[in-house]
Amino acid sequence: MSLLDCFCTSRTQVESLRPEKQSETSIHQYLVNEPTVSWSPPSTRTHEVICSTNVSHYELQVEIGRGFDNLTSVHLARHTPTGTLVTIKITNLENCTEERLKALQKAVILSHFFRHPNITTYWTVFTVGSWLWVISPFMAYGSASQLLRTYFPEGMSEALIRNILFGAVRGLNYLHQNGCIHRSIKASHILISGDGLVTLSGLSHLHSLVKHGQRHRAVFDFPQFSTSVQPWLSPELLRQDLHGYNVKSDIYSVGITACELASGQVPFQDMQRTQMLLQKLKGPPYSPLDISIFPQTDSRMKNSRSGVDSGIGESVLVSSGTHTVNSDRLHTPSSKTFSPAFFNLVQLCLQQDPEKRPSASSLLSHVFFKQPYFGFP
Repeated sequence: MSLLDCFCTSRTQVESLRPEKQSETSIHQYLVNEPTVSWSPPSTRTHEVICSTNVSHYELQVEIGRGFDNLTSVHLARHTPTGTLVTIKITNLENCTEERLKALQKAVILSHFFRHPNITTYWTVFTVGSWLWVISPFMAYGSASQLLRTYFPEGMSEALIRNILFGAVRGLNYLHQNGCIHRSIKASHILISGDGLVTLSGLSHLHSLVKHGQRHRAVFDFPQFSTSVQPWLSPELLRQDLHGYNVKSDIYSVGITACELASGQVPFQDMQRTQMLLQKLKGPPYSPLDISIFPQTDSRMKNSRSGVDSGIGESVLVSSGTHTVNSDRLHTPSSKTFSPAFFNLVQLCLQQDPEKRPSASSLLSHVFFKQPYFGFP
């Protein structure tokens, strides 16, 4: 039985957004059987790279999301000359401020500069009047947060979390090696293709440590349009003091994302910024399903909407309670089971002192990414 099938026995069968039936090389087998596969460049995984700038060559199928603070509509489309399914992001430039235009420009430029299988690729970028069209490969399973909302409202299995995080951290390690801080690591910026390829998106928040040919040790620039991403940001980034922050702030965001994937709910999402900062700076260490960092209402599950980007939407709150340790497994009130290695990974990422957090490179060697899967029913 496949990975997603195992956790959907009492839910709707998981299907790709693609209209055609999934092949046997879908995410189900891909994520379970080949967690450390060496991925080929995107161009070898598709029929061809789409380079057409003729708008008549694209047949819009359906809107599948919104992005860039709701200024961008994301469409599933078909490239009619080849029949290839693609994703098209369409933005009305007249609605964008100068700062947002600069952010769009940066994302487009960086997408051409970076070449890594775990970083989102833009095939073609062109304008139609005042509209910007961005053509990219179609990610059949959407974002990790879409999987959470649709199929795993109470959180994913550890095996699925492992494979999603591994791909995301590989992409993050590439960015860090090139002197860049992502600054917006979260489930909605982790995309998954039909054959299980995990890629990082959200490059508009990215910041380079390299200035005038020199790599700086810290940056003091606060990311623009950061309201919706604050729950994932590190305490040192939110603090905005003279020490600044560096690539280790992304590692903190990896820890928050791990909590998000494990629980189906975004930590700190309903807290005021001051309360959030105090909790991150002075609050006790927390684990992936620590109820103190999630909003609560009479210990019952509820729906909560947060953020404005296409990756954050309806999610379900885990029920309150405490977890206990039983031999080599940790249990939660919602009957979810996680290994000590997973909790250790999260605790390493969420340390308040950024110098104590592992690098992305060393994180890839963590035992969590090497242990065999356990816990299927």
